Amino acid sequence: MSINAKFAKSFEGLAFFLRINLENTFLIMKFLIVGLGNIGAEYELTRHNIGFLALDYIADEQKTTFTTLKLGDVAEFSYKSHTITLLKPSTYMNLSGKSVNYWLQQLKISKENLLVITDDLSLPFGKIRLKPKGSAGGHNGLKHIEEVLASQDYARLRFGIGDDYPKGRQIDYVLSKFKKDEFAEMPLLFTKIQDICLSFTFIGLEKTMNVFN
Repeated sequence: MSINAKFAKSFEGLAFFLRINLENTFLIMKFLIVGLGNIGAEYELTRHNIGFLALDYIADEQKTTFTTLKLGDVAEFSYKSHTITLLKPSTYMNLSGKSVNYWLQQLKISKENLLVITDDLSLPFGKIRLKPKGSAGGHNGLKHIEEVLASQDYARLRFGIGDDYPKGRQIDYVLSKFKKDEFAEMPLLFTKIQDICLSFTFIGLEKTMNVFN
C-alpha cells in the first residue's frame, strides 16, 4: 500500500471516530445492526454468512460502504434522523461477542438498540423471524455474544436456512453454499430484512414484530 493510500485509510478511520464523538455530544439516537458470519473468501456465500450477505445488501441500498476498523467492517447511514451502524465482526463466528461488545461501548449504544442478524437451522429456508431475546439455540455466534454481554436480552433477526442434511453433518451444511434456486430468492428476502431493520430503528421492536412476524 502506498503512503498516500495509508494516509487516506488513517484519515478515514479518524473521521469515523470524530463523527462518533460528535453524535454522542448531541445525543442522536443510534442503533447497531450486526450481521454474523466468518471472514474469508471461502465462507463468503455460505449459509452461515447470511448476516454478512444481508448487511452487504443494506449497505448497497443505502449507498454506504464498509470500512475495516477494529474488530470488524463498519458502515454507517442515517434514517429518519437516526444513525444506523452496520457491523460485520472480523473475529470469526465463535468470538462475535468481542466485536459486538467493543462497538456497543465505542458507540455508546445500549442493548435495546442492538439487532443481530443470524442464520437459523430450526426455521425453513427463507423464513424470517424477529425475536426480542432468547437462548443461543446452539449457535456459536449468539452463544459468545450472550457470554460477553452477560445477557440474552437483545433483539435477533433469525433467517431460516433449513435443516436438509444427514445426521452428523450439521457443520458441513451450515458452511455449504446456497443452492441456485435459493440465491434467486435472496433479493426479495434481503429487501424484507432491510425493511425489518429500518422499522426496528423507527417504530421499535414490539411494533415491528407485530408487523413482520
